[in-house]
Amino acid sequence: MLSYTRRAAMAVVALLILIAGVRASWASAQHVMLTKGRERGTMTVTRCTDGTCAGPYAPLSPGSQPRARVVIDRSIAEKKGARIPVVVKPGSDEVVRSGAAGFFHAWVPLGGALLLAAVVIAGGLRLTRWAWVTAATGVALLSAAFATLTW
Repeated sequence: MLSYTRRAAMAVVALLILIAGVRASWASAQHVMLTKGRERGTMTVTRCTDGTCAGPYAPLSPGSQPRARVVIDRSIAEKKGARIPVVVKPGSDEVVRSGAAGFFHAWVPLGGALLLAAVVIAGGLRLTRWAWVTAATGVALLSAAFATLTW
């Protein structure tokens, strides 16, 4: 009986980790994946501070307005003067990177959650094959994010 309780608890922990990863990723991913009706354009990085970068926004989609300053997370790995494609979050001056780089960057929290869940699946559930598949998926997602953001 104790074995089943332990396995059920570990399954719940692994599931909660994955749900948290999806939820954290969806906050940015929805803007990248569901672009219909959203403002799309390019941002030129002019200044980066502790956690953010800022710069002017030039619209590409119809109905989008130019902005003198928009803000993006510092994790974009871009240098001053770089022009990057972005999507504006509705009702704000915050933007998220678009395209393949933005897609993979948005799902980085899920990649980390997959790696963490793999440890729980292997150690708590003793399902080593599923753990390897979960870990490989997480590594592939994080590697794709790294590759698209650095090239």
